[in-house]
Amino acid sequence: MNDSLKEQFLELLESHQNIVHKVCRIYCRDQASRDDLFQEISIQLWHAYPKFRGESKFSTWMYRVALNTAITSYRKEKRQRQHLDIDNFSYALKSEPYDSTMDLQMDALYNAIGQLNDIDKALVLLYVEDNSYLEISRTLGISEVNARVKMNRIKIKLKTLINP
Repeated sequence: MNDSLKEQFLELLESHQNIVHKVCRIYCRDQASRDDLFQEISIQLWHAYPKFRGESKFSTWMYRVALNTAITSYRKEKRQRQHLDIDNFSYALKSEPYDSTMDLQMDALYNAIGQLNDIDKALVLLYVEDNSYLEISRTLGISEVNARVKMNRIKIKLKTLINP
């Protein structure tokens, strides 16, 4: 990867790193696991970036890669992760810790979201990030109507989980 592409990637990753932090927060309970997943997602983004064609927004593409990586890692917890040499760019990334100081309501919401299946977790995350149903459907590979119906059902389920 040439230097200009590398710099462009680092700028985009740094400016959108909260997407990765949020995906990690949804799929991991403890900070060590979140840190590992953040690194794995960053590696996958790094390897996939040369193939990014700009047909969608960078954030949409980033969500797709991050969610696919998180779901794969989540489903294969015992899989031994391959640590690749990312020293070439990791020193340049200014990672800021995710601010996890939240009130009891946020904890209750995260606990409820944690009880959802993988696709529903991804849908909630994209919805909360104010993605349109069209963007959600493209990111998850489902129809726009299906995204709307699933989200309405998830809202009802989350209300029940939070306030039984």
